[in-house]
Amino acid sequence: MVYGLHSPMSLYGLQHSVYVRFSVLALSSIFFLVDPFAALPTFLAVTAGSDDSRRRRIARKASLTALIFLSAFAVAGQYIFKMFGITLPAFEIAGGIILLLIGLDMLEAKRSPTQESTGDTEAAASKEDAGIVPLGIPMLAGPGAIASVMVLVGQAQTAWQMVAILSSIFITAAICYLVLGNSDKVARALGDTGIRILVRIMGLLLVALAVQYFVNGFADLGVIAKPS
Repeated sequence: MVYGLHSPMSLYGLQHSVYVRFSVLALSSIFFLVDPFAALPTFLAVTAGSDDSRRRRIARKASLTALIFLSAFAVAGQYIFKMFGITLPAFEIAGGIILLLIGLDMLEAKRSPTQESTGDTEAAASKEDAGIVPLGIPMLAGPGAIASVMVLVGQAQTAWQMVAILSSIFITAAICYLVLGNSDKVARALGDTGIRILVRIMGLLLVALAVQYFVNGFADLGVIAKPS
């Protein structure tokens, strides 16, 4: 039997493809911006001299803080848009600027000032709640990750897409715990060179994502033709 372009099977396949693409976009954009690998050197400095138990406890606090903070923005995203009268194109362009700045810093294998300011590491080393501030916020759940979540929420049209966003946040937080909780092993396995290469690759992909946000924003405003 040959199905037409508008048959239930073809529509199901189209919807499935859209959901898969959106899920991949959500997971990649959130993970690249949270980027637990780039936070490894800071985490190791903050937990220097700590035993494995304290290190995992701080990693758990940081991951849970990022999970709760980003999930809150995901759930409240639509209300924030309406409350402040912000349009999706405006947030796409603003988010693109933030992502571009972070991505350019990552191309140089360094942390963006929006994620980690001077003195944060020294101040955090003496704090018991360093897993919440500054590791959870803003090193993991920083302005870039928040902006990306907000843009994704603005693009979400169905409940399944919201599920994809929340699932991506959960998966990213789980990976953060695994990476930071085993930071000494991960650092030894990758080495300084491996971490720098990984951060640069993520930075390149982040710059491309920032440009895509610009394209989407200007297309939604009608300045340029909407890409297929």
